[in-house]
Amino acid sequence: MNISASAVSLNVTDPAGSARFLVEHFGFTEDMSADGFHSLSRPDAGMSVIFLRVGLPTLPDDQRDVHAQGQILAFVVDDLEGELARLEGEGVTITMPLTVEEWGERAFQVRDPNGVIVQLVDWNGPQPEQAG
Repeated sequence: MNISASAVSLNVTDPAGSARFLVEHFGFTEDMSADGFHSLSRPDAGMSVIFLRVGLPTLPDDQRDVHAQGQILAFVVDDLEGELARLEGEGVTITMPLTVEEWGERAFQVRDPNGVIVQLVDWNGPQPEQAG
């Protein structure tokens, strides 16, 4: 198998609202759009993000009405504190403050207009001691 590209697709009520949020606050570019469909990318993200309108008839019956509830769209960044300050300066509500996990992950979260969780992460926290 050769995987030539990756994408995550999320069903939301207002795909255009989620698309605008990623374009405005996270530097994504909208590559394609149609009624109920927005595909976004960044050259450095390694994947595309696709928003589909809940109820879209092209989706299989068992997926059509399922909202992206509880899904986390996570992006590893170089300057976590800088991104936190930038988003706060842009008026984005921080829904999970900067936390440090025992395994070295540091992260904070925001939500887009459809409630999709966007988490920014780095791995610069204290690393657990290795068992020896």
